[in-house]
Amino acid sequence: MTVDEYETIRLIDKEALSQEQCAAFMQIARTTVQRIYESARKKLADCLVDGRPLRIAGGDYWLCNGQTIHCGHNGCRKQMHQQQCQKEKGERIMRVAVTYENGQIFQHFGHTQQFKLYDVQDGKVMSSEIVDTNGTGHGALAGILRAMNVDALICGGIGGGAQAALAAAGIRLYGGVSGDADAAADALAAGTLAFNPNVMCSHHGEHHREGGCGSHSCG
Repeated sequence: MTVDEYETIRLIDKEALSQEQCAAFMQIARTTVQRIYESARKKLADCLVDGRPLRIAGGDYWLCNGQTIHCGHNGCRKQMHQQQCQKEKGERIMRVAVTYENGQIFQHFGHTQQFKLYDVQDGKVMSSEIVDTNGTGHGALAGILRAMNVDALICGGIGGGAQAALAAAGIRLYGGVSGDADAAADALAAGTLAFNPNVMCSHHGEHHREGGCGSHSCG
């Protein structure tokens, strides 16, 4: 199935749009939508009835860059991420990011699914928000933090490559920290945070229990 065929299935069958509305979203003629949609339904029927595997690739399409007003996806992650990256901060604000999971400091930088951002001024946390990494691989996390104007990162374990990327981005690292994320941010704001300046991910090359880094080079 091509990507444009998949999109007609998503818009018409999942989002309950008419073929005319689908055509407007995809910026193509309604007759073209009808042709693509019929082809997609035939391929889905072959998969369901004959048990064939479904692979989605190719076709005529463009990808949302996060700046398009209507890409057709409700709650578009790229658009939300673009808005977060454009968020400005005052000159006297220090923005702190914490690897985050369920209120705690997530212990493996390269696998973090969320950051919690804190804006700190005059030794106090003034505001905070949780942002998703959108499935970004560990090699690009430092770039996300830099784009969001982060000044410092609090985390648990982190590999040498990620440390170098953070240093290149001008982001101060406070590693080897565990426990409550809010408490750690408050401690950093007050200048009392205990951290390990020589922190490294201690799980390289291991296949260990849930929460671990697996066999990759963390960060």
